[in-house]
Amino acid sequence: MKQVRLAVSIILSSALAAVGCQSEQTTQGGVVGVERKQQMTSLVSAKEIEQQAAQEYSDLMAQAQKKGLLNQNPQYLQRVRSAAQRLIPHVSAFRPDALNWRWETNVLTSKDVNAWCMPGGKIAVYTGLIERLNLTDAELAAVMGHEIAHALREHARERIGRQKATETGALIGAVALEIFTGIRIDPSVTGAVSQAVFVLPNSREAEQEADRIGVELAARAGYDPRAAISLWQKMAKLGGSAPPQWLSTHPSNETRLKDLEVYAQKVMPLYQGASR
Repeated sequence: MKQVRLAVSIILSSALAAVGCQSEQTTQGGVVGVERKQQMTSLVSAKEIEQQAAQEYSDLMAQAQKKGLLNQNPQYLQRVRSAAQRLIPHVSAFRPDALNWRWETNVLTSKDVNAWCMPGGKIAVYTGLIERLNLTDAELAAVMGHEIAHALREHARERIGRQKATETGALIGAVALEIFTGIRIDPSVTGAVSQAVFVLPNSREAEQEADRIGVELAARAGYDPRAAISLWQKMAKLGGSAPPQWLSTHPSNETRLKDLEVYAQKVMPLYQGASR
Protein backbone atom coordinates (compact mmCIF):
# COMPACT_ATOMS: atom_id res chain seq x y z
CA MET A 1 0.00 0.00 0.00
CA LYS A 2 2.87 2.36 0.84
CA GLN A 3 4.37 1.63 -2.57
CA VAL A 4 1.07 2.46 -4.24
CA ARG A 5 0.73 5.74 -2.35
CA LEU A 6 4.33 6.60 -3.21
CA ALA A 7 3.69 5.82 -6.87
CA VAL A 8 0.60 8.03 -6.95
CA SER A 9 2.54 10.85 -5.29
CA ILE A 10 5.38 10.52 -7.80
CA ILE A 11 2.97 10.44 -10.74
CA LEU A 12 1.05 13.55 -9.68
CA SER A 13 4.14 15.48 -8.65
CA SER A 14 5.90 14.64 -11.90
CA ALA A 15 2.85 15.54 -13.99
CA LEU A 16 2.41 18.92 -12.31
CA ALA A 17 6.12 19.67 -12.45
CA ALA A 18 6.26 18.75 -16.12
CA VAL A 19 3.72 21.42 -17.02
CA GLY A 20 4.96 23.93 -14.45
CA CYS A 21 1.71 24.13 -12.47
CA GLN A 22 1.43 26.59 -9.63
CA SER A 23 -1.30 27.47 -7.16
CA GLU A 24 -3.11 30.76 -7.83
CA GLN A 25 -6.10 32.66 -6.48
CA THR A 26 -7.61 34.38 -9.51
CA THR A 27 -10.53 36.07 -7.75
CA GLN A 28 -11.79 37.26 -4.42
CA GLY A 29 -14.52 35.15 -2.86
CA GLY A 30 -17.45 37.55 -3.04
CA VAL A 31 -20.57 36.94 -0.96
CA VAL A 32 -20.90 33.48 -2.52
CA GLY A 33 -17.47 32.54 -1.19
CA VAL A 34 -15.76 31.10 -4.26
CA GLU A 35 -12.23 30.83 -2.88
CA ARG A 36 -10.76 27.65 -4.33
CA LYS A 37 -7.09 27.99 -5.22
CA GLN A 38 -6.44 26.89 -8.77
CA GLN A 39 -3.57 25.00 -10.35
CA MET A 40 -2.38 27.04 -13.32
CA THR A 41 0.33 26.15 -15.81
CA SER A 42 3.25 28.56 -15.88
CA LEU A 43 3.95 27.59 -19.49
CA VAL A 44 1.36 30.09 -20.71
CA SER A 45 0.51 33.37 -18.99
CA ALA A 46 -2.88 35.00 -18.53
CA LYS A 47 -1.70 37.86 -20.73
CA GLU A 48 -0.74 35.50 -23.54
CA ILE A 49 -4.12 33.80 -23.39
CA GLU A 50 -5.93 37.14 -23.38
CA GLN A 51 -3.97 38.26 -26.43
CA GLN A 52 -4.75 35.03 -28.26
CA ALA A 53 -8.41 35.29 -27.29
CA ALA A 54 -8.62 38.88 -28.52
CA GLN A 55 -7.19 37.88 -31.88
CA GLU A 56 -9.45 34.85 -32.21
CA TYR A 57 -12.47 36.93 -31.22
CA SER A 58 -11.59 39.57 -33.79
CA ASP A 59 -11.25 36.90 -36.48
CA LEU A 60 -14.57 35.30 -35.52
CA MET A 61 -16.42 38.61 -35.59
CA ALA A 62 -14.87 39.47 -38.96
CA GLN A 63 -16.04 36.14 -40.38
CA ALA A 64 -19.51 36.67 -38.96
CA GLN A 65 -19.63 40.16 -40.42
CA LYS A 66 -18.61 38.83 -43.82
CA LYS A 67 -21.38 36.23 -43.69
CA GLY A 68 -24.00 38.74 -42.54
CA LEU A 69 -24.35 37.10 -39.12
CA LEU A 70 -23.02 39.86 -36.85
CA ASN A 71 -25.43 42.06 -34.88
CA GLN A 72 -28.27 41.69 -37.36
CA ASN A 73 -31.05 42.15 -34.81
CA PRO A 74 -30.92 45.63 -33.22
CA GLN A 75 -33.33 44.66 -30.44
CA TYR A 76 -31.26 41.66 -29.38
CA LEU A 77 -28.06 43.68 -29.57
CA GLN A 78 -29.54 46.39 -27.37
CA ARG A 79 -30.70 43.85 -24.78
CA VAL A 80 -27.37 42.06 -24.68
CA ARG A 81 -25.26 45.19 -24.47
CA SER A 82 -27.55 46.69 -21.85
CA ALA A 83 -27.08 43.59 -19.70
CA ALA A 84 -23.32 43.76 -20.20
CA GLN A 85 -23.24 47.42 -19.19
CA ARG A 86 -25.03 46.58 -15.96
CA LEU A 87 -23.01 43.45 -15.15
CA ILE A 88 -19.47 44.53 -15.96
CA PRO A 89 -19.07 47.24 -13.28
CA HIS A 90 -19.66 44.57 -10.64
CA VAL A 91 -16.81 42.29 -11.69
CA SER A 92 -14.72 44.33 -9.25
CA ALA A 93 -16.37 42.38 -6.42
CA PHE A 94 -14.31 39.41 -7.60
CA ARG A 95 -11.31 40.99 -9.33
CA PRO A 96 -10.83 44.76 -9.65
CA ASP A 97 -8.35 44.41 -12.52
CA ALA A 98 -11.12 43.04 -14.76
CA LEU A 99 -12.62 46.52 -14.93
CA ASN A 100 -9.69 47.38 -17.18
CA TRP A 101 -10.27 44.54 -19.60
CA ARG A 102 -11.18 45.56 -23.14
CA TRP A 103 -14.73 44.31 -22.91
CA GLU A 104 -16.66 43.70 -26.10
CA THR A 105 -20.15 42.30 -26.61
CA ASN A 106 -21.77 41.10 -29.83
CA VAL A 107 -24.68 38.99 -31.03
CA LEU A 108 -24.27 36.22 -33.59
CA THR A 109 -27.12 34.94 -35.72
CA SER A 110 -27.25 31.19 -35.12
CA LYS A 111 -29.78 28.54 -34.15
CA ASP A 112 -27.37 27.26 -31.52
CA VAL A 113 -28.33 27.78 -27.87
CA ASN A 114 -25.03 29.26 -26.83
CA ALA A 115 -23.13 32.16 -25.28
CA TRP A 116 -19.55 32.58 -24.15
CA CYS A 117 -17.04 35.02 -22.73
CA MET A 118 -13.45 34.64 -23.81
CA PRO A 119 -10.55 35.50 -21.50
CA GLY A 120 -10.20 39.26 -21.27
CA GLY A 121 -13.92 39.98 -21.60
CA LYS A 122 -14.87 39.13 -25.19
CA ILE A 123 -18.56 38.17 -25.11
CA ALA A 124 -20.81 36.60 -27.74
CA VAL A 125 -24.49 35.67 -27.42
CA TYR A 126 -26.27 33.61 -30.06
CA THR A 127 -29.74 34.50 -31.27
CA GLY A 128 -30.79 30.85 -30.81
CA LEU A 129 -30.27 31.21 -27.06
CA ILE A 130 -32.59 34.21 -26.85
CA GLU A 131 -35.24 32.85 -29.21
CA ARG A 132 -35.42 29.17 -28.37
CA LEU A 133 -35.47 29.78 -24.61
CA ASN A 134 -37.58 32.93 -24.88
CA LEU A 135 -35.28 34.59 -22.38
CA THR A 136 -36.37 37.34 -20.05
CA ASP A 137 -33.86 40.12 -19.41
CA ALA A 138 -33.04 38.59 -16.02
CA GLU A 139 -32.46 35.15 -17.58
CA LEU A 140 -30.24 36.73 -20.22
CA ALA A 141 -28.25 38.40 -17.45
CA ALA A 142 -27.98 35.02 -15.69
CA VAL A 143 -26.41 33.46 -18.78
CA MET A 144 -24.04 36.35 -19.31
CA GLY A 145 -23.08 36.50 -15.65
CA HIS A 146 -22.26 32.81 -15.76
CA GLU A 147 -20.06 33.20 -18.84
CA ILE A 148 -18.33 36.30 -17.44
CA ALA A 149 -17.58 34.29 -14.30
CA HIS A 150 -15.67 31.71 -16.35
CA ALA A 151 -13.46 34.52 -17.67
CA LEU A 152 -12.96 36.04 -14.22
CA ARG A 153 -11.87 32.70 -12.80
CA GLU A 154 -9.65 32.02 -15.84
CA HIS A 155 -11.13 28.57 -16.23
CA ALA A 156 -9.75 28.37 -19.77
CA ARG A 157 -6.16 28.75 -18.54
CA GLU A 158 -6.83 26.33 -15.72
CA ARG A 159 -8.20 23.75 -18.14
CA ILE A 160 -5.13 24.10 -20.36
CA GLY A 161 -2.93 23.28 -17.38
CA ARG A 162 -5.15 20.38 -16.34
CA GLN A 163 -5.16 18.96 -19.85
CA LYS A 164 -1.39 19.11 -20.12
CA ALA A 165 -1.04 17.50 -16.69
CA THR A 166 -3.49 14.77 -17.71
CA GLU A 167 -1.55 13.97 -20.88
CA THR A 168 1.76 13.91 -19.00
CA GLY A 169 0.26 11.96 -16.10
CA ALA A 170 -1.05 9.29 -18.46
CA LEU A 171 2.44 8.69 -19.81
CA ILE A 172 4.12 8.71 -16.38
CA GLY A 173 1.34 6.54 -14.97
CA ALA A 174 1.85 3.91 -17.66
CA VAL A 175 5.58 3.80 -16.93
CA ALA A 176 4.97 3.52 -13.17
CA LEU A 177 2.47 0.68 -13.74
CA GLU A 178 5.05 -1.20 -15.76
CA ILE A 179 7.68 -0.75 -13.03
CA PHE A 180 5.42 -2.02 -10.23
CA THR A 181 3.53 -4.77 -12.09
CA GLY A 182 5.58 -5.64 -15.14
CA ILE A 183 2.53 -4.89 -17.34
CA ARG A 184 3.05 -2.46 -20.20
CA ILE A 185 0.06 -0.25 -21.05
CA ASP A 186 -0.29 1.95 -24.11
CA PRO A 187 -0.64 5.50 -22.62
CA SER A 188 -3.25 6.38 -25.23
CA VAL A 189 -5.78 3.96 -23.73
CA THR A 190 -5.61 5.70 -20.36
CA GLY A 191 -6.79 8.99 -21.82
CA ALA A 192 -10.51 8.49 -21.15
CA VAL A 193 -9.92 7.37 -17.57
CA SER A 194 -7.51 10.21 -16.85
CA GLN A 195 -10.00 12.64 -18.31
CA ALA A 196 -12.80 11.31 -16.10
CA VAL A 197 -10.61 11.40 -12.98
CA PHE A 198 -8.76 14.70 -13.45
CA VAL A 199 -10.42 16.88 -16.10
CA LEU A 200 -14.16 16.30 -15.77
CA PRO A 201 -14.47 16.78 -12.00
CA ASN A 202 -12.67 20.09 -12.35
CA SER A 203 -14.99 21.06 -15.17
CA ARG A 204 -18.04 20.39 -12.99
CA GLU A 205 -16.38 22.42 -10.25
CA ALA A 206 -15.75 25.26 -12.68
CA GLU A 207 -19.40 25.19 -13.77
CA GLN A 208 -20.52 25.39 -10.16
CA GLU A 209 -18.21 28.33 -9.52
CA ALA A 210 -19.53 30.12 -12.60
CA ASP A 211 -23.11 29.51 -11.45
CA ARG A 212 -22.43 30.98 -8.03
CA ILE A 213 -20.46 33.99 -9.23
CA GLY A 214 -23.02 34.53 -11.98
CA VAL A 215 -25.94 34.85 -9.57
CA GLU A 216 -23.98 37.34 -7.48
CA LEU A 217 -23.09 39.46 -10.50
CA ALA A 218 -26.73 39.46 -11.59
CA ALA A 219 -27.95 40.37 -8.11
CA ARG A 220 -25.46 43.23 -7.80
CA ALA A 221 -26.60 44.50 -11.21
CA GLY A 222 -30.23 44.58 -10.07
CA TYR A 223 -31.41 41.39 -11.77
CA ASP A 224 -33.40 38.84 -9.80
CA PRO A 225 -30.88 36.03 -9.15
CA ARG A 226 -33.70 33.48 -9.10
CA ALA A 227 -33.85 33.89 -12.87
CA ALA A 228 -30.89 31.51 -13.04
CA ILE A 229 -33.21 28.80 -11.75
CA SER A 230 -35.87 29.35 -14.40
CA LEU A 231 -33.10 29.60 -17.02
CA TRP A 232 -31.74 26.15 -16.24
CA GLN A 233 -35.24 24.72 -15.99
CA LYS A 234 -35.76 25.89 -19.57
CA MET A 235 -32.39 24.44 -20.55
CA ALA A 236 -33.36 21.10 -19.03
CA LYS A 237 -36.60 20.97 -21.02
CA LEU A 238 -34.77 21.86 -24.21
CA GLY A 239 -31.95 19.40 -23.61
CA GLY A 240 -34.07 16.37 -22.79
CA SER A 241 -32.19 13.39 -21.41
CA ALA A 242 -28.68 14.11 -20.19
CA PRO A 243 -25.62 11.89 -19.58
CA PRO A 244 -24.88 10.69 -16.04
CA GLN A 245 -23.31 13.35 -13.85
CA TRP A 246 -20.08 11.42 -13.30
CA LEU A 247 -19.38 11.43 -17.06
CA SER A 248 -20.54 14.98 -17.75
CA THR A 249 -18.63 18.25 -17.80
CA HIS A 250 -21.70 19.90 -16.29
CA PRO A 251 -23.54 19.19 -13.05
CA SER A 252 -26.80 17.29 -13.40
CA ASN A 253 -29.84 19.52 -13.72
CA GLU A 254 -31.08 18.45 -10.28
CA THR A 255 -27.74 19.22 -8.62
CA ARG A 256 -27.42 22.53 -10.42
CA LEU A 257 -30.92 23.70 -9.55
CA LYS A 258 -30.51 22.84 -5.87
CA ASP A 259 -27.24 24.75 -5.74
CA LEU A 260 -28.70 27.75 -7.56
CA GLU A 261 -31.66 27.87 -5.18
CA VAL A 262 -29.29 28.09 -2.20
CA TYR A 263 -27.04 30.74 -3.69
CA ALA A 264 -29.82 32.80 -5.23
CA GLN A 265 -31.25 33.17 -1.74
CA LYS A 266 -27.82 33.99 -0.37
CA VAL A 267 -27.45 36.99 -2.70
CA MET A 268 -31.05 38.22 -2.44
CA PRO A 269 -30.04 41.08 -0.11
CA LEU A 270 -27.70 42.35 -2.83
CA TYR A 271 -30.54 42.28 -5.36
CA GLN A 272 -32.95 43.97 -3.00
CA GLY A 273 -30.41 46.68 -2.25
CA ALA A 274 -29.65 47.25 -5.94
CA SER A 275 -33.35 47.41 -6.84
CA ARG A 276 -34.19 50.26 -4.44
